[in-house]
Amino acid sequence: MLRRLLNRFSKKIGIDLGTSNTTIALQDKGIVIREPSVVAINNRLDQIIAVGEEASKMIGKNPKYITLAYPLVNGVISDFEVTEKMFKYFFDKIFQENFNFTARPSVIISIPLDVTEVEKKAVEDAALGAGAGKVFLVEEVMAAAIGARLPINDASGSMIINLGGGKTEIAVISLHGVVISKSLKLAGEELNKNIIQYARDRFNLLIGEKNAEDIKIKIGSAFEQGESMSVEMRGRDLISGLPREIIITDYQVREAIASSIHNIIDAIKSVLEVTPPELVADIFERGIVLCGGAAQLRGMEKIISKETEIPVRVADDPTTCTIRGVMVLLDDDNLLKDILLPSANEEKVVR
Repeated sequence: MLRRLLNRFSKKIGIDLGTSNTTIALQDKGIVIREPSVVAINNRLDQIIAVGEEASKMIGKNPKYITLAYPLVNGVISDFEVTEKMFKYFFDKIFQENFNFTARPSVIISIPLDVTEVEKKAVEDAALGAGAGKVFLVEEVMAAAIGARLPINDASGSMIINLGGGKTEIAVISLHGVVISKSLKLAGEELNKNIIQYARDRFNLLIGEKNAEDIKIKIGSAFEQGESMSVEMRGRDLISGLPREIIITDYQVREAIASSIHNIIDAIKSVLEVTPPELVADIFERGIVLCGGAAQLRGMEKIISKETEIPVRVADDPTTCTIRGVMVLLDDDNLLKDILLPSANEEKVVR
């Protein structure tokens, strides 16, 4: 009875579980945490010494006895124990108190489209182990569509493309559900790797992933821009072994990522090819919506529009679309019931 009474006053938490960043929102307070999905572990003591932003500062600078673990790969849990500890760290940071003496929070978590039952169970168990009382899972593209204010309940088609850190998800949505979809293990992080490989092949220069991401953000583009841009690229010369700096242009970055961009476009076309004609007509009228961090790449909407001959727009604040959708679900139980995924672990929900 005490547990039921406490649950009436329990907090509701929304989580956008991303490969690059984990974003957490609290009901009535909005977004309270947005930090990198990375955990630093001291191997000598077998202890977690940093999570999120603090751990991210160690990337590329850590000694051998410190391991940087990425709990999520392509949006799904790759290390259950580390993910649970990351959740616990974030939950404690929000509440600054012991869950044993308070009502356990209800948690809504967005997950990728093509996760298996085992992967769903891993997400639920990690959240429950970190202190959640109830865990509700929703598809990430559905949450993003709600956050982008698409009419998901209408009997008409909307197309959304979520360009994340580790995965790109393409979905056609109608009547509270995904009609046609495709997932690619190719997104923002792959573009960083493209730039690293280009620097190696073209300039015999070894650069780090953080450096590659900075270059992508500063001058990266998917479509030719009006004004030429350039930036310094610093790394280790693979021939001499010494530090070297060169200037790289936006044209060269575009050349580096071109293959990956075209793979994404081919996937979009393949989804359109199997979409029912009535829904294609709706999409042509309404256009395609881009969200996710990689949607901010300059000219991304232009090259997709050019190749598909369909209007394309980037959602307002594309990096927060998914968590904004989850925040709507925190307050709308009826909508949550309409898009909720079946639990893979009903018996472990704490009541």
